Amino acid sequence: MHVSQLDSLQGNAVAERVVLDSELIERRIHILRQEHGDLEAAIVALQAAPAIDQLQIARIKKRKLRIKDEISQLEDMLIPDIIA
Repeated sequence: MHVSQLDSLQGNAVAERVVLDSELIERRIHILRQEHGDLEAAIVALQAAPAIDQLQIARIKKRKLRIKDEISQLEDMLIPDIIA
């Protein structure tokens, strides 16, 4: 095998790994968005309950914020760095 062929194979492997990583990141984002929506529904349900548990609502809101931050970080990973 020639050096140019080896370089080509390595380049293809890197490209395939990037595609797989991107797919995994996109799946994780999808799961987190679902969880974020579920938490919002839980907050609405708790607020409609006769006895409102403010502590539980606050915990769920914090969890929602952590999920939103993780989604933002993952979305940033999907955007290639631009060297100016």
